[in-house]
Amino acid sequence: MTYPITNIALIAAALGSGLLAGVYFAFSTFIMQAFARLTVDQGVAAMQSINTTIVRSPFIALFLLTAALSVFIAVMAMLYWRGGTSILMIAGAALYLVASLLSTMVFNVPLNDALDKVDGRTAEAAQLWSTYLSDWTKWNHVRTVASLLASCAFVRALF
Repeated sequence: MTYPITNIALIAAALGSGLLAGVYFAFSTFIMQAFARLTVDQGVAAMQSINTTIVRSPFIALFLLTAALSVFIAVMAMLYWRGGTSILMIAGAALYLVASLLSTMVFNVPLNDALDKVDGRTAEAAQLWSTYLSDWTKWNHVRTVASLLASCAFVRALF
């Protein structure tokens, strides 16, 4: 049993991490593959456009709100320990904060920043694009699985 405010946070965090898992899943399963089929300059331009657009979209609010909710959930789990429920709450929060948020900041964002600095028509861009496609997608797989598992842990903590 959890407090009503914690239940609301769990529901919101489950929805947020689930929605984010869906976005990441789309990128991992078909968007990046579609970009790989484009010429280097087209692929780089498309990803640069996404990277510019996403920071001004509701995605960022959802991404950061889910992080804040995860912190709140972890704190509530520790302050009001309830055995298995608290473990699930902490697990969901850790999965989201470490494997989704932190991996984004440490791996995906620096790759995006590097890509943003190149002209897609250069040899440098061709080399970077090849590495970017594999490395960015690999870390996106991590975010996908972590966000989905976090969502599952938050939902399970409600029951």
